[in-house]
Amino acid sequence: MGYVNKGDYPHDIGNIISTNCSVSGCHNAKSAEAASGYNLETWAGMFAGSNNGSPVIPYSSKFSSLCYYINTYAELGLQNLPTMPINKKPLSFDDVKKIKDWIDAGSPDINGNVKWADDPSRKKLYAVNQGCDVVTVFDAQTQLPMRYIEVGNKPGTIETPHQVRVSPDGKYWYVVFINNNVMQKFRCSDDSYVGDIPLCPAAAGTGSTNALDWNTFVISKDSKRAYCVSWTASGKVAAVDLENMKLIHFIGGQHFSHAIALDATEQNIFVGAQTGNFIVKLDTGFSGSSQISLENGPINLSSSLDPHDMILSPNNQLLITCQKSNEVRVFDIASGLVTNTIVTGKYPQEIIYSPLYASYFVSCTYDSTTFSGSMGVVSKISAFGYGVTNLKVGYQPHGIAVDESKRLLYVVSRNIQSNGPAPHHTAQCNGRNGFVSFVDLNSFTVLPKRYELSVDPYFIFTRP
Repeated sequence: MGYVNKGDYPHDIGNIISTNCSVSGCHNAKSAEAASGYNLETWAGMFAGSNNGSPVIPYSSKFSSLCYYINTYAELGLQNLPTMPINKKPLSFDDVKKIKDWIDAGSPDINGNVKWADDPSRKKLYAVNQGCDVVTVFDAQTQLPMRYIEVGNKPGTIETPHQVRVSPDGKYWYVVFINNNVMQKFRCSDDSYVGDIPLCPAAAGTGSTNALDWNTFVISKDSKRAYCVSWTASGKVAAVDLENMKLIHFIGGQHFSHAIALDATEQNIFVGAQTGNFIVKLDTGFSGSSQISLENGPINLSSSLDPHDMILSPNNQLLITCQKSNEVRVFDIASGLVTNTIVTGKYPQEIIYSPLYASYFVSCTYDSTTFSGSMGVVSKISAFGYGVTNLKVGYQPHGIAVDESKRLLYVVSRNIQSNGPAPHHTAQCNGRNGFVSFVDLNSFTVLPKRYELSVDPYFIFTRP
């Protein structure tokens, strides 16, 4: 008897799904709308996603929520209720393991094709999940999570990836950690690991140069260098050679350094003192530095400002989010003075710029007063006149990224407080899953879709 193609799944996987999952009243074309919008009749339908995102992530059964719902065996990992298929006999141990193994092998179709593996130049976005040491990779075309890449090099330890950035040439992405003294390098073409770059002179991260708490970094326009800052009482700044993967310069003695930006000439970097009222100007050879007040007055190590993030504007000004004063301060590099103060939502964090919309976007994580029942807003600031429009979006929004080709703003919500939205499925790590929301930039309104991610999604960046 000849083989009957069942939705382009491999034969054994197709048999399991067609007899248990894509049946009447469950995940078939007629019933999918009432079943989280998830249609499993075909392999292509499986990767079209559900109302909650991507239940199957190629190469990662660990982060594929479909596995949680079909699993009733503790030795096979997490279990979620309700058990699928609903009101029927649970899948056998062998069937659950067969599906998990198939996913870990890339979940290929009947012809061996792996979803999202066909285009090395694919437009993507990358988000760090602080609570689970993973980077979520999004397909820009569908906005769906397409890969979960585990990062770090300390098995059994949460290293807390804090920021991820893609090099301007679009070839590599890099991530730094709060609990590690390395920067890690990955290829954008297939998201494969390249290697570790030391951020401290002491290779093992011990002794007087031990830094940790690496928070933010910036990459030069030629994609050859990065400058990283460590958020400690005696903050460190590291310059690294991204091509040869080595430390070039290292300096300490900064004050809780966090935000960092290069000037237009790339001869100087500016570093924010997050528990002060100033920024530091430092030449890229680390031969000299000077402190600059954001109040056009005396320097204070403890103030009402606390600069968190900064971005260089097209006209060579720095826009700096001040999380304690709920504002963005505009620092004119040429004059060395703050020239404007822009009131935002409460607790402004990340700031990004959209050339297409001539606007800045600022995540304000703890704003609960601008809109009733909110916990966080995004402030849109016009580059012309600095007019502000606030939008209620997500819960504890932090990371934001613009995809101008799709006219979308991605907003990742940490959702770490117990009174936030209840997660759809179990978390792989301690804590609550966060999520990503989408804003239509043409209308500056929140789209109805929202996809669940892993624990504490914190920062997101777009591949050029």
